[in-house]
Amino acid sequence: MSTAEFNLLREELSKWVGSLNDSNLLHLLNSIKLSRGSSNGDWWDSLSEQDKNNIKLGLKDLEEGNTISSEIFWKELGSND
Repeated sequence: MSTAEFNLLREELSKWVGSLNDSNLLHLLNSIKLSRGSSNGDWWDSLSEQDKNNIKLGLKDLEEGNTISSEIFWKELGSND
């Protein structure tokens, strides 16, 4: 990726984050930011309890086979418009 492409991507992402109203998504992005900003300790420790619980529920669903393909997910998401 060229420097110009990198700067354009960073600008586009910055605008997108600034337009978000979804608090769950903002918390997730903040968790990612916190995990990237510190090389000390485990990233898991920087997650909120809600994020930890959501990850645990997702892993449980995966273990129990309660999943769908991404193709089905996107088709179903698109049909809700």
